[in-house]
Amino acid sequence: MSQSDSFIDEVTEELRRDQLFRALKRWGWIGVLAVVALVGAATYREISTNRDLAAARDFGDAVIAALDLPDAEARAAALAEITPSRSNQEVLLAFIRASDLSESDPVAAAAALRAIADAPDLLPRYRDLALLRAHILAPLEDQGLVDATLARLAEDGAPFAGIAREMQALELLKAGDKEGAIAALEALSEQSVVTLSQRQRISALIFALQSGATITGQSASSE
Repeated sequence: MSQSDSFIDEVTEELRRDQLFRALKRWGWIGVLAVVALVGAATYREISTNRDLAAARDFGDAVIAALDLPDAEARAAALAEITPSRSNQEVLLAFIRASDLSESDPVAAAAALRAIADAPDLLPRYRDLALLRAHILAPLEDQGLVDATLARLAEDGAPFAGIAREMQALELLKAGDKEGAIAALEALSEQSVVTLSQRQRISALIFALQSGATITGQSASSE
């Protein structure tokens, strides 16, 4: 390499360093600001996550402590004092209260569950679960409303369609339509929405009914 080429390369390199220095001096604050923003966001996310975990842990501890109380009134009072910090905690607490109440007053528990289902922003799976549980605890006296509710819960794609269809078959039994109930149960047992344990229960019920059982409440009894 000639001396002139070496000199040119040195000058070019110096110019590049000078341009870089000027660019950093002019725009470097943007990079610093970006780094500060990234660090701040990561710190906030970490603090928020830890805060949410602590709140969830406190909520769970409070629920467990309330349910450990031996007296039903004391449990109800302790559950009433718990303040949920999130909507899903509020729903869970309402289900727990209704479940605890179902032991002593199933009608009141069913009413509480139906009140939960009326919440406008409730997720469909929670609403359907509340309505199904309410129906099992204390069915409505209005048969038309019962049929309409179960029909909606049994629609394709509904989260608890299999259970709702089983309840529909039981309603046929209660109405005296034994053959229709057996046909509905047989059709249901072949559907993909049915779990293994439910399919076994349905098979046992079909066998009992074909052997001469009658329906009592929500279960079959042998004649």
